[in-house]
Amino acid sequence: MAYNLDDKLVVGVSTRALFDLTKESQIYETQGVDAFCKYQTEHEDEILAPGPGFMLIRALLNLNKLPGQENRVEVIIMSKNSADTSLRIFHSIEHYGLPITRAVLSSGMPLAPYLSAFHTDLFLSHNEDDVRSALADGIAAGIIVDDGLKTYSTDEKIEQIRIAFDGDAVLFGADSEKIFREKGLEAFSENEKANAKNPLKAGPFARFLQILSSIQQEFPADQAPIRTALVTSRCAPAHERVIRTLRAWNVRIDEAFFLGGVSKSEVLKAFGAHIFFDDQEVHTLPASEVVPSARVPFGDDP
Repeated sequence: MAYNLDDKLVVGVSTRALFDLTKESQIYETQGVDAFCKYQTEHEDEILAPGPGFMLIRALLNLNKLPGQENRVEVIIMSKNSADTSLRIFHSIEHYGLPITRAVLSSGMPLAPYLSAFHTDLFLSHNEDDVRSALADGIAAGIIVDDGLKTYSTDEKIEQIRIAFDGDAVLFGADSEKIFREKGLEAFSENEKANAKNPLKAGPFARFLQILSSIQQEFPADQAPIRTALVTSRCAPAHERVIRTLRAWNVRIDEAFFLGGVSKSEVLKAFGAHIFFDDQEVHTLPASEVVPSARVPFGDDP
């Protein structure tokens, strides 16, 4: 019988999001694919350091150890590496004890068709084209923000996974944000006030939030292994429509911050986010200095 992914939280992660491949990426960009392949095979017994998505991925896999959650999370390597250059990746996965057994190795071909084939719920990558293609196919996806200068520890033990989301163009559609960009704050506020009782359209991460909420509901509120937060630049009177939308979706958001333009970074640090999703670089770049962050290029022009 075929292995069924329908009832699982399926996370696709690129090798560069999972591990630190800064040097290898520089070789690829400056010397080409042949030099990259040669370097990888010559160093395939060297263990890679953790990348920006490592702690989140390990924590999600640990959900499978909880009672009643066996095999709930499936993580799949989604990589443009070839099979021949992948041994270093699998050696590193084994070294860190990550129960990842499935992979897509496309040898440079687009990954988007395979994301759908594996019923992927979340995709994390450094490659903007792959992320945009995933979003176009209705898959929650983000570009991991990483300047290549940070080091990531494997020592932290995550007892509760904390995931933070922006609102417009992430959890919700981009229509309201488009009004803000084109007509300004006053027009945006008037639109949200006039439509306060009309739920916002679902954005690219709405379904992912619903999956997380369904997992949370299987635990007592004070014992849930996942905690979520909405961290948005909205403020009153634009807050009401957000609250009514989440109520209409019957999803659980544990904490909400309506910041009205106040910097998100300190709030995210205080919340202890293990990942923050936002559609604007002006938010993800400073946030990435304090918490792992990913940009969601949804509702903008490539």
